[in-house]
Amino acid sequence: MRIFVVGSTGVLGRRIVPLLIGQGHQVTALTRRSDQAGMLRSLGAHPVLADAFEPRPLAAAVRQAAPEAIIHQLTDLTGGSIAANAALRTRGTRNLIDAAHAACVHRVISQSIAWAYLAGAKPAGEATPLDLGAAEPRRTTVHAVAALEQATREAAEWVVLRYGMLYGPDTWYEPGGSKAANTRAGRLVIDDDVTSFVHVDDAAAAAVQALTWPSGPVNICDDEPAAGRQWVPAFCQAVGAPVPAGTSPALASRGRAELATAMPEPNWRGRRVTRHGKRDFAQCCQPPPSGMSSNDGVIRDRSARQGLALQGHVTRSPSSAKRAAHSRRHSCRKHRPKPAVPWWQAFSAPSGLVTWTQ
Repeated sequence: MRIFVVGSTGVLGRRIVPLLIGQGHQVTALTRRSDQAGMLRSLGAHPVLADAFEPRPLAAAVRQAAPEAIIHQLTDLTGGSIAANAALRTRGTRNLIDAAHAACVHRVISQSIAWAYLAGAKPAGEATPLDLGAAEPRRTTVHAVAALEQATREAAEWVVLRYGMLYGPDTWYEPGGSKAANTRAGRLVIDDDVTSFVHVDDAAAAAVQALTWPSGPVNICDDEPAAGRQWVPAFCQAVGAPVPAGTSPALASRGRAELATAMPEPNWRGRRVTRHGKRDFAQCCQPPPSGMSSNDGVIRDRSARQGLALQGHVTRSPSSAKRAAHSRRHSCRKHRPKPAVPWWQAFSAPSGLVTWTQ
């Protein structure tokens, strides 16, 4: 299949391109920086230069590539500007969809986020409305997400990937990332806000597998959302940062224990994304071994929740502990069946155990 990847040099794009090449697809990779062309060629893609904010060059690039599908992974996170990222989601997506129409591209897969939902008593499914009435600065993000998703729906075939919070190499949650820096600076707090995580390599795998999914939005996350009081203490240990001030040793210990003992509820709303295999959060925070890229990393048969708990020296197998209520911001949930092997036996599991099904 001929595939046009936008956002090809980002944390997900750099993983998606080699996955596509490995499956025999012909990949055209968009970049606005000429110094990134060599890297894209080394991954097996054909690089083209254009800016998503410039409609005519973008349309020409899409038309010349004549793709059968577009994978949209555009973000602007380097400067930490909510407005800049929102502009790329709105104007950049609009230009890309217009280019797709002009080139008769029928299938579009777009990156979105899974923490833009309205608040509720339980984690949200894909039918839950977005939080369009939110106050700023959240309002800017949610409205940009809504614009991106609405534009994507104009394609004859479309999938919106509502990613949970990315963790793993090159993300905010690696030891050198912004979340670790905030923790060391005392700016990360422990509360009951709930985060749904997804490993960056699993997120990339989902984008590739979405080429064959039916149209619709899909939450892409592990099936064990965790409250801050559960994951923050263990995250601190994983990246070698102190637990936030004001956190009692008992609370930190309880949080790590709950990460190891909480089990998923069976009947959350929305369609399911099933994943077989999970990753160790703490292990994936570390750089890959010498000679191994992050795409070659071992897939752990557990979630971020369980991986963090293990890093916190909690070794009990999961049981049926109650979970905390979710927050307004991090509210997605997916279900998986019992894995093929117990998570504590999966340290030597080979790469490629994660699959997504609709």
